[in-house]
Amino acid sequence: MDPGPPWITSPAPGSTLSVPNATTPWLGRDEELAKVEIGVLATVLVLATGGNLTVLLTVGQAGRKRSRMHLFVLHLALTDLGVALFQVLPQLLWDITYRFQGPDPLCRAIKYLQVLSMFASTYMLLAMTLDRYLAVCHPLCSLQQPSLSTYPLIAAPWLLAAILSLPQVFIFSLREVIQGSGVLDCWADFRFPWGPRAYITWTTLAIFILPVAMLTACYSLMCHEICKNLKVKTRAWKVEGGGWRTWNRPSPPSAPAAATRGLPSRVSGTNSISRAKIRTVKMTFIIVLAYIACWAPFFSVQMWSVWDENAPDEGKCVVW
Repeated sequence: MDPGPPWITSPAPGSTLSVPNATTPWLGRDEELAKVEIGVLATVLVLATGGNLTVLLTVGQAGRKRSRMHLFVLHLALTDLGVALFQVLPQLLWDITYRFQGPDPLCRAIKYLQVLSMFASTYMLLAMTLDRYLAVCHPLCSLQQPSLSTYPLIAAPWLLAAILSLPQVFIFSLREVIQGSGVLDCWADFRFPWGPRAYITWTTLAIFILPVAMLTACYSLMCHEICKNLKVKTRAWKVEGGGWRTWNRPSPPSAPAAATRGLPSRVSGTNSISRAKIRTVKMTFIIVLAYIACWAPFFSVQMWSVWDENAPDEGKCVVW
């Protein structure tokens, strides 16, 4: 089996992944399957690198005034480029050489960067969604000191990713795939039989399940707010168009209108959700759907491989 992106553990004696003898396929691989994997990874690398570099060059042009959304898109492209360069590229080279070619510090560094890029990409997407939630559901709060509220949201994913990826440095090392075989690879040692199950479950929760739950909650609230806004606008249009107002003098301003007088027109509470805001909500929603569609199969297989004792051996090779 190939190392598998981005985590794999060796079958340590006494663990649930131990192998009875050296006749198992741990020391070999299916070369035809390896060629397919190399082709797929090369295609993903080219598309991901080219696409994200294009976004960076477009959004990051010198002298261009950037909005809050532009800043989030810029950093999201950076994190996705990190996935391409620190996760896909090492895995591609790994599939070509089959065994890891390098010293132990390089092994640990690559494993750390692989997970860091994953955490950063996921949490940057979550931060961007939270920013859209604030802009739609709490527009007045989102415009109070906007620069101070944007940069913490951007810095938090990088900081969390750097901290939560640290276990990779201690779990992975350059070691024998089977004791006494003399074959070295960058593999994990969880020390306890329940280690892979605990680590995969934790990482699945931290990278996939909890972020998806938060994303779903944010978009549910945003959809509710947008629908409520459309109903208010429709009701106001009917009042104006139906000629129900018979007073010659202008109506007194409502409380929300009076409270927001003097602020920019786009800041008038829930009664002024602009088309631009709705467009950005639609864009981030599509990005979230793509994220779920791409990662759901991978995380499902990982959880299956450690929680189902009858899972195929090929599935049990690839773990966190």
